[in-house]
Formats: sequence, C-alpha cells, structure tokens
Amino acid sequence: MTDRLMLSVDELGALAQAGPAPVDYSPMGRRQALVLNTASDAEALDHLGEWLRSLVCPVIGVGQADDALATACDVLFASEDEAAALLPRIEANPVAATVLVQVLRTTEDMPVAQALTVESMAYATLQTGREYSAWLARMRPQLEMNSDSGPAVVVERDGDRLQMELNRPGNRNGMSVEMRDALNEALQLVLVDDSIEEVHISGRGKCFSTGGDLNEFGSVPDAATGHIVRGLSVPGSLLARCAPRVTAHLHGACIGSGIEFPAFAGRVVARSSTHFLLPEVGMGLIPGAGGCISIARRMGRQRCARLCLSGQRIKASQALEWGLVDAIED
Repeated sequence: MTDRLMLSVDELGALAQAGPAPVDYSPMGRRQALVLNTASDAEALDHLGEWLRSLVCPVIGVGQADDALATACDVLFASEDEAAALLPRIEANPVAATVLVQVLRTTEDMPVAQALTVESMAYATLQTGREYSAWLARMRPQLEMNSDSGPAVVVERDGDRLQMELNRPGNRNGMSVEMRDALNEALQLVLVDDSIEEVHISGRGKCFSTGGDLNEFGSVPDAATGHIVRGLSVPGSLLARCAPRVTAHLHGACIGSGIEFPAFAGRVVARSSTHFLLPEVGMGLIPGAGGCISIARRMGRQRCARLCLSGQRIKASQALEWGLVDAIED
C-alpha cells in the first residue's frame, strides 16, 4: 500500500479487501488517522462506507460534500493541506481523538438519553488513560478561590417567564458542582411546572462560561463513580427535555461545557463578540457535558468532530453559519 498521506478510493478498496480494519490505522499503528480523497466515479460504495466507520481512528475526507464516501468520513475538508494541518492534533492525543469519532458515529441517531450514557462511559474510559493523566500532570494548579457571593445561579420568575443567570463571574462562571446542582434544581422546576412558558439562560460578568471548574478536575474518587455522577447530574439532560421553551443568551467566552450545555436549548443567541472552543481532546478527553450530542445535532457530526479535533476557536459569525447558534443579537 502506498506510503503517501492521502489514499484514493481505489487504494481504499484494496485496503478494505485485505480484511478487517488494519492496526496500522489506529492509535497504536503507523498512522493515527486515515486521509481519503473522496472523489470517485464509482456509485456503489456502501460497503466501503461501512468499512470506514469500523476504523479505529479518525477518517479525514478531502473532497466535496456530494462525493459518494463523504458522509462516511468523520471530518471533511476541501483541501489536503487542511487535512494535513489537523494531523498533529490527532497524533498528540490519538486515543482521545479516536474515542471522540467513535462516540459521534455511534450516537448520531440515538435518543438523547441513551446517547448521553454512551458519551459518559467513553469519557470515564479516557479518565483512566495516559493522555488525560499526562494533561493533569502538566496543568498548573488552580489555586484561586471563588469570592463571589450569593447563589451560583440566580433564578427569578416574572409571570410565565423564568430567568436563570449564572452567578460566578469571578470564576468566569466555571461549571462547578455547586453550579450544576443549581441548574438542575431550576430545570426540574421547569419540567414540573407547565405554567412556565419561556425560560431564558444567561451569565453574569465578562462571559457566559469557560466550562468545567478546573479546581474540580481529577477530584472524582474514580472514573466509574464519575460516570454514575454524570448520569445523575448533567444539566444538559434536563435542558434537552424542556428545550422548546428555552432560549440561551451567550456572550464572551463559551468553552467546553460553557457551550455544550446551552447548545441543548431550543434557541441559542449570541453577541457578535462571542467565541467558542472545545478543548477536551487536547486534554486527553472528549466533551463530557453532553457536547457530543448537543453540538453534533446542531452543526452535524463532521463539523463537531472538526471543532473538537482541531481545538479551533470560532467566532459567532462562524457559529451562526454552522448552526451552533440561531441568531446574533447585540
């Protein structure tokens, strides 16, 4: 088989004909991703699409969205240079990158509740891995203590309208256990009270949320317990159940769970200066607050994988084009 970076469809067919998914294309192999030129004159390529989905590594397509094998790829780019630029990120954390695309493939058509379970189990698996352990060892200890007073989430009701404001601006509204508990409590109220016709979620301070509170990373007793805790406490699962009534108002930085959670809302609006980032793969993890489901269902599996694998920061205008937000309002 050729040693070039990108395979043609004919070369892919020869590789697939040789047998099951090759170890060479895996986190333990010579190539941590497969790059494919999706252009082909052939029409009946369903068997190759199924084979691509079985690969234990990300599949990066180079071509057009209407190419026969384009939808079977995990990410699709217009040029080989764009695909090559993604490879160092994958090679730095190949296990997390592979688990990410496996979760996105598996959960694409699942009901939300079951999909969240799959994401959480995958997240728990990665918490025991070398890539995450290495990131924890490198991370600067987060010693700043939150000095904000009052409830973690301010909840106010006016008739049939409920307003929820994240209230830890001094900690950039980090999604701590305290904040998740407060969000769950408020969302449970929404679910049992049909007289609440509209819900608005926003954040105080300079940004909506920079994601999980780094002071709490690595604090669960073990990965299995962490999985159970997520099943009981991820606010996104409740938000998904009342989504048609909810509008999320975003501003500033929306990082990690700071976009994974609000993406479950029925409507998401952002200020023009808002930016978005999913850094988890670079930490040896995948999104663990529901982002593999909420974000993929807004912008598609391939764009979600691209955002996660690249660690790319995108502006509100790009988020609007991709469907991550529904409107820009200043």
